[in-house]
Amino acid sequence: MSMLQNKLRGLSAWRLMALACAMLVCNVAIATPPLPDEPLSVETLPSPVGKHWVWVNDIAFFNMPDGRATLVDGDTGKMLGMLSTGYAFDHLVIPPRGHIIYSPESYYSRGTRGVRTDVVTLYDSRHLTPIGEIPIPAKRAAIVPQMSAERLTDDGRFLLIYDYTPAQSVTVVDTRTRRFVGEIDTPGCGLIYPTGARSFFSICSDGALLEVRLDDAGHAAGLTRTAPLFDPEKDPLGENGVRSGDTWWFTSFHGWVYPIERATRGMGVGRRWSLFSRGERREHWRTGGLQYLALYRRTGRLYVIVHQGDLASHKEPGKEIWVYDLATGRRVQRIALRHMASSILVTQDPKPLLFTCFMGSGNLDVYDARTGQYLRTIHSIAETPTIMVSP
Repeated sequence: MSMLQNKLRGLSAWRLMALACAMLVCNVAIATPPLPDEPLSVETLPSPVGKHWVWVNDIAFFNMPDGRATLVDGDTGKMLGMLSTGYAFDHLVIPPRGHIIYSPESYYSRGTRGVRTDVVTLYDSRHLTPIGEIPIPAKRAAIVPQMSAERLTDDGRFLLIYDYTPAQSVTVVDTRTRRFVGEIDTPGCGLIYPTGARSFFSICSDGALLEVRLDDAGHAAGLTRTAPLFDPEKDPLGENGVRSGDTWWFTSFHGWVYPIERATRGMGVGRRWSLFSRGERREHWRTGGLQYLALYRRTGRLYVIVHQGDLASHKEPGKEIWVYDLATGRRVQRIALRHMASSILVTQDPKPLLFTCFMGSGNLDVYDARTGQYLRTIHSIAETPTIMVSP
């Protein structure tokens, strides 16, 4: 028997307990990191908003009840703040003006099961604190994140939220009264593409568009369905559209650009053109990703993530961005990326930045959008970054 065992046998029970507690406290003290020299404080975001700030939305694919959004300064590479945004999170909705952030969110009473509650949470944009909730029907689409799953009307009055149960509809929330207005059925037609202060369209399964007009209370004042504008069997249209004025720009699986235009006669398709030459088609160049289109409106430049793959690779990331002049349909630039990208965003200031991220990596890359020059990587900013939005 060892000397230590002999000593322990001679101790009473209470002394043994005291010794064990002392050892535990000692271990905890050793494992506890030292406190910072400066006292902790709560910061307020500066005003006005930085031109190169970006919100990186994270569905937290491996921990879906814990969706989040992280605010990053592209110039300094610093994280400025974070919001906790609930289950199967899509993206924040940022009004062009104002001090409120809208976040459609879902929660379950038992974390991953139980009674579901859907709300639009209102956050103060400078303090990033919740300041209110608007209850909505528990129908918000829990899908692969899409920019057009939630949109504001052009004047910011109504927040539109895509529902899928699997019946398709749109929830309307009045941001002025902060109340749920109602639900608009859009059978066979999905997602939301605003076209004015009181109108939007959805894309239908047969290639048609459903245009919805709202009255001043947010109720449906009229629904018009177009004839099919594209063939979803021969050349499906991707749902990731970008907008300039009265035109939404979409690309198809085969690389054709479709300008969807709103005119006095209604919705229609302008002259379509190809992203790829015949030789590039033979090399199987295609668009792909989640947020694979970005538009710099000042110069009419369309940024597109591309890769080489088969027809079913429309969700694949790419390591190149091709830039096109919308006025001529010609490619004017190729940007080779440091890392794979499934989402891109271009800021709209005179010296724009290009942000890229990949759902399979937690990093955010920053480039000069005009020259394509790589600037920096911001590491570990998200678990599974999806959609990016500018504040």
